[in-house]
Amino acid sequence: MRSLGNGRHGFPENRSERTSGRRPKVARLLDEYGLDALGTELERLWTTDTDERRSLRDLADYFNQQLLATAMDEAGIQTLDGESENVYRLLTATDVSDADRQRTRRQLEREGVDVDALLEDFVTYQAIRTYLREYRGAEYSQSTGDRTAIEKQNVQQLRGRIAAVTEGKFEQLRDGEHVDLGDFRVLVDVAVVCEDCGVQYEASELLDRGACDCRSASG
Repeated sequence: MRSLGNGRHGFPENRSERTSGRRPKVARLLDEYGLDALGTELERLWTTDTDERRSLRDLADYFNQQLLATAMDEAGIQTLDGESENVYRLLTATDVSDADRQRTRRQLEREGVDVDALLEDFVTYQAIRTYLREYRGAEYSQSTGDRTAIEKQNVQQLRGRIAAVTEGKFEQLRDGEHVDLGDFRVLVDVAVVCEDCGVQYEASELLDRGACDCRSASG
């Protein structure tokens, strides 16, 4: 890994030098930050069938946390275990106040971290997907269909339990003359809204589709 120099992280200040070539952003950043082994780890965490498996969104957060930890290390900032993850949360989480976010930025900048440049390097889960699928040729297919079917059944069972419990409560209230209600049915709908593409799906429908509209938009 290059030492901290004239450019941020010791890398070229001319951005055209950094973006030349056709490698995806994640692959380029792995080289720039000296995190070559992280690519293999990302692929393992995405394709494993164990409890270690992480989603693309989780991997994007993990990748960005490693960039932050590297930038802090290059700036000579000594951190305790888990501290860089908390700094990442303060910089990116939507539930963090503006005051806390600005305080974190100023502290990092005083220590020599170019926060604006670092945030520009942070990637989305789409970038992780492009890197894993198109650059490394990785696929998560083993047991995918079975896992989807299992989770669909789990969702349906949860929905059935909610309906049964709700029905029982209303029967008790009706029998105790707390609610005036004739014959009734309880309907439980579970919807999933993707905040990126803005499309809402019934949970079982989304599991059958295997993807929201983000895939077609990114294609």
